[in-house]
Amino acid sequence: MTEQHRPIRSFVLRQGRISEAQQRAYEQHQARYVIDYAPQLLNLDVAFGRQAPKILEIGFGMGGATAHIAAEHPENDYLGIEVHTPGVGALMRLLDAGNIDNTRIIQHDAVEVLNHMIAPASLDGIHIYFPDPWPKKRHHKRRLIQPPLVALLASRLKPGGYLHLATDWQEYAEWMLEVLRGEPQLKNTAEDYAPKPDYRPETKFERRGINLGHGVWDLVFRRV
Repeated sequence: MTEQHRPIRSFVLRQGRISEAQQRAYEQHQARYVIDYAPQLLNLDVAFGRQAPKILEIGFGMGGATAHIAAEHPENDYLGIEVHTPGVGALMRLLDAGNIDNTRIIQHDAVEVLNHMIAPASLDGIHIYFPDPWPKKRHHKRRLIQPPLVALLASRLKPGGYLHLATDWQEYAEWMLEVLRGEPQLKNTAEDYAPKPDYRPETKFERRGINLGHGVWDLVFRRV
């Protein structure tokens, strides 16, 4: 398959070691937390067993922020998408340890999940925290935040639903702001960058960036 005909993906697979604890959690708790990918619409209320606001997170890493937010906001349901098995196992460990039951996981490419499993105007919010900035210019095409994906994300939000991005790379923050401003389905909640919402905890990536002297930029846009 030629480069121009390869399907767009929301991730780049990297080799990563899974710990014994993560592997054990992955094996023991899949039935409780994991929703299998299928190319058909997912009834979110059925998946969570209730009607509640639904928040999607793309690329939750090792799941620390996801578990924290879910524990602090039991009134919401959280659907995390992550392709890397160590992160999925780590999040399941945290959910089990905290007896957190308002979170589910799909281990699959986010673009395919959005296209095939998430109905238009069905989400109350979307979180994407500290995606890979791909800082070299020749790698910018690999960045997650691109106009086609943002249009797809916006279409899955309910009117008034929010898209919340965060990064510790200023150039990527400027890129994100330009892309989001160019999406007619979205409106900025701030003049440019938003104050960090109280619900988002400080992540290890954020601490790393601060330690390196980077700033941290949050963007919160709403579906018009």
